[in-house]
Amino acid sequence: MDFKFLTEQQVNSMLDMKTCIGLMKNVFTAFAEGKMENKLRSLFPVDRGKVFGIMPAVIPTEDVCGAKLITAFHTNHAKGLPSHLGIVAVFSNDDGQLQGICDGTSITAIRTAAVSAVATELMAKKDCSTMCLIGGGVQADMHMKAITLVRDIKKVTVWCPTLAESERFCARHREQYPGIEFIPCEKCEDAVKDADIINTVTPSAVPVLFGKWVKKGAHINAVGACGKANRELDTECVVKGRLFCDNYDSCRNEAGDFIFPLDEGAVTQDHILGDLAEVISGKVIARNSDEEITIFESQGLACEDVVCAAWLLKQ
Repeated sequence: MDFKFLTEQQVNSMLDMKTCIGLMKNVFTAFAEGKMENKLRSLFPVDRGKVFGIMPAVIPTEDVCGAKLITAFHTNHAKGLPSHLGIVAVFSNDDGQLQGICDGTSITAIRTAAVSAVATELMAKKDCSTMCLIGGGVQADMHMKAITLVRDIKKVTVWCPTLAESERFCARHREQYPGIEFIPCEKCEDAVKDADIINTVTPSAVPVLFGKWVKKGAHINAVGACGKANRELDTECVVKGRLFCDNYDSCRNEAGDFIFPLDEGAVTQDHILGDLAEVISGKVIARNSDEEITIFESQGLACEDVVCAAWLLKQ
């Protein structure tokens, strides 16, 4: 059987952020038209704080099916390795043959931020200029690339667990983005309080973003907490915001940011106002005024990975 294999370096060189944002718009447009089938991921504990996941999807628009196999080992940072490592396999819907395998670590990194950019374009105020990054890892890097493509960002505030990490992040990005002011913050509240767009991109199991800090009109991309036992947003933050998700099943079963307030009785299932497919199709209006806080809860979907891999294998 002949098939392609694309390495991390090849994926990174071929799949630029602008292209990926376009692919993710196509994904959620197809969802809205009923042309996409995505299954809830299966997660298997490997060890304490370590998970192996299987994420399958069928993509009729590309005549393929596939799956991402991924590990999430947050202890990897101490080893100098990414927390998420995996592959994406793509098969033909016609004869079932394996078309190729792509590095899943790089696809995950790029498409996650690209989906946040789609959500930001649809939900954030049009005149947003100040962005906050809570976290300074790979997703912080990727969200810089993605969000600056959909909003004219002039200032970025950064909070990491230590001020030194925040300073290193800012120093690393000033040269790449000369028109943007970077401000490292010792306190997370200081990074958040004036931000139009807030991205939580941490592996934290406990809240790092509190509703009392968030100003009226802000948009939040809640990205890092991918598991029902983890949360980045406190209950007040979720209650105050208009909550949207990438997928209802994922949000209800996997998003600790939503599950914790739900279990506390602070919100009901109806607090999820829509998914990204409904917003992109115009079925649901994300923002009614510049005073509202919008929240996009991102869990990550297999179809995002498989669509990226299918596109890459055609190049």
